[in-house]
Amino acid sequence: MANETGSGGADGLALATFAGGCFWCMVSPFDKIPGVVKVVSGYTGGHKPNPTYEEVCAGTTGHAEAVQITFDPSRVSYRQLLDVFWRQIDPTDPGGQFADRGDSYRTAIFYHDEEQRRLAEESKRELEQSGKFDKPIVTEIVPAGPFWPAEEYHQDYYRKNPLRYWMYRTGSGREAFLARHWPKDKNLEELKKRLTPMQFAVTQHNATEPPFRNEYWNHFEEGIYVDVVSGEPLFSSKDKFDSGCGWPSFTRPLPGAHIVEKPDFSHNMIRTEVRSGIADSHLGHVFPDGPPPTGLRYCINSAALRFIPKERLAEEGYGEYLKLFEEEEKK
Repeated sequence: MANETGSGGADGLALATFAGGCFWCMVSPFDKIPGVVKVVSGYTGGHKPNPTYEEVCAGTTGHAEAVQITFDPSRVSYRQLLDVFWRQIDPTDPGGQFADRGDSYRTAIFYHDEEQRRLAEESKRELEQSGKFDKPIVTEIVPAGPFWPAEEYHQDYYRKNPLRYWMYRTGSGREAFLARHWPKDKNLEELKKRLTPMQFAVTQHNATEPPFRNEYWNHFEEGIYVDVVSGEPLFSSKDKFDSGCGWPSFTRPLPGAHIVEKPDFSHNMIRTEVRSGIADSHLGHVFPDGPPPTGLRYCINSAALRFIPKERLAEEGYGEYLKLFEEEEKK
């Protein structure tokens, strides 16, 4: 069944719909943004009801692979989602995206109301005027129509098949293109002055601090842990446990934390690296050998973290996380 095309509802949520080539690669960038409720892969922009993946790939339906994002406008704006969208695509390619060719891989912004149309056109105009690309921006801005969710095996593909996803994302040329055109904006000299040598080595050069000789490996005071570079909230003491490995270990990130996980093939091993979503700091790795309820062990470098005690959360601007500890006190 096609999803509704309205821009919002009684629950205060809204929809954003983007086509950016293979939808496998368009879910992860939005999925962990605070305020994004869900991201669905699907088909839109064509004429055939309830198409299959094979039909769309054959180019007979007029549909493009796309993602439909349900979001809370009070927490994340449509303009912010547009900014994320542009940074995932080659907006100058009229014939597809990267290794994927054909109309079903075209780029497009499907607007759900006039305000979204205005913001989309404004952001496209700004990108054209920025001079970032030396070719015309060809991404379409068109009204949203029926959106047909893709088959279940396509949903959350990056989670279900992380290794294959990352090999596809890099092998298609997307990752190299994005790194070339959207380099991480970091003032490394400023960071060197602000961070300790160990903090800088860990967060910026993927170093690993010594086990059992770091600040938080056996620290269990109530509070949260934030990125030492950006201050973005990452982990809670409520999810911390003693794994015996010599580094801080957590069963899961904080709800809404923007954590990026990617395959790591360094040191002749296959691991899953964990990075912060805003500052792109290297944090550590996640392993499938943790305790319930997740079965995961987020093994994190102390040097990548700053601890904020429960008593100082409100003072430092993290008051919304006090409820984590108040709920515990009520039990």
